[in-house]
Amino acid sequence: RNRMTAYARYIGIDYSGARTADTPLPGLRAYVCEAGGEAQEARPDSDTRRHWSRRGLTHWLAERLRENVATAVGIDHSFSFPQPYFEACGLAPEWQVFLEDFERHWPTHAHDVSVDAIRDGQHGNGAARAGNSRWRRFTDRRSPGAKSPFHFDVPGSVAKSTHAGLPWLLFLRRQLGPRIHCWPFDGWQPRCGVSLVAEVYPSMWNRIHPRGSRSADQHDAFSVACWLRDADGDGRLAQYFHPALSPSEHQWAPAEGWILGVV
Repeated sequence: RNRMTAYARYIGIDYSGARTADTPLPGLRAYVCEAGGEAQEARPDSDTRRHWSRRGLTHWLAERLRENVATAVGIDHSFSFPQPYFEACGLAPEWQVFLEDFERHWPTHAHDVSVDAIRDGQHGNGAARAGNSRWRRFTDRRSPGAKSPFHFDVPGSVAKSTHAGLPWLLFLRRQLGPRIHCWPFDGWQPRCGVSLVAEVYPSMWNRIHPRGSRSADQHDAFSVACWLRDADGDGRLAQYFHPALSPSEHQWAPAEGWILGVV
């Protein structure tokens, strides 16, 4: 290879918001590859019938990110909510404030708590932090097929995985602090030598490689890991960190987030 890559390792995660944080889920998948290497599935243990729980996968990811290996991680759920949500809830447009407020109302990281249990009013206070399925972020409007993070119970919905995953992003921030750069919330230009955690949309990349014997969830995670590796290898990734934004997008993207690769 004739150019330096920014990262030495790439992790693609296909998320699932099913059941509780401790339930092993066949829809929750992770693939890992080194720069220039092949993507391999990461499993909770040697028994290939065993699946990750959200808690188990997040703890595994935190261990990887503590290692002295600059890693790019792509996770396929929304990392934040649309502008009207911030305004309706009277929240400052700051991601950390949003995450902490969300976790108080939607404690989906807690034991034996599912997204549906909070939606049904059994836990938390989801009713005080509910959105409208017509609300979409600026980046969602630029991404064909991307749905609102409040659009539950439809095929291709990202709502449940988003509501299940957001407290785990806060966990990673609390655990790892300046060891990770959550893009673009921590700045549009990732810090050199610091691991990257970014939102991705696998359907942008999952047709590049033949699926083979992988399940749809496995293939999405595989495709994200391969895309991160290839885009870092040929210099595209550095360009994707700086999408061309309108003034209103530029104002709100640091709070709403942005899907990596959406230009």
